[in-house]
Amino acid sequence: MDQEPLVTEQIEAGRKFIEEFDKYRPVQAAFWLKATEDSGWYLYVASDQITDENFDVAYGEVARASRSIRDPNLDLFRVKVVGVDDPRDKAALDVYQQYSGRAPARVRACQCGPRAA
Repeated sequence: MDQEPLVTEQIEAGRKFIEEFDKYRPVQAAFWLKATEDSGWYLYVASDQITDENFDVAYGEVARASRSIRDPNLDLFRVKVVGVDDPRDKAALDVYQQYSGRAPARVRACQCGPRAA
């Protein structure tokens, strides 16, 4: 079982990455997700401008933004780009609406599609 914690340094590196990626495509939602006890943490970045047609280009931008921020606490292979129709993104937006106007929320479990994560 992977007990890898999400640490402050990773969260801060993710914030810097999102700011850089947002220059390429506006980010509607971004969130760290550990889908199962056995998986690691992944930074999900959602934009309404990410489609099947430009998905590969978006991952090229992930590499560029990662190189730009030069933060060893962000692993570009732990970044996932999704469209706003992704069930995980919809769940994150629901959580954000519940806590709007506050600092980013931490949620221990949410319904992210057909199973809890």
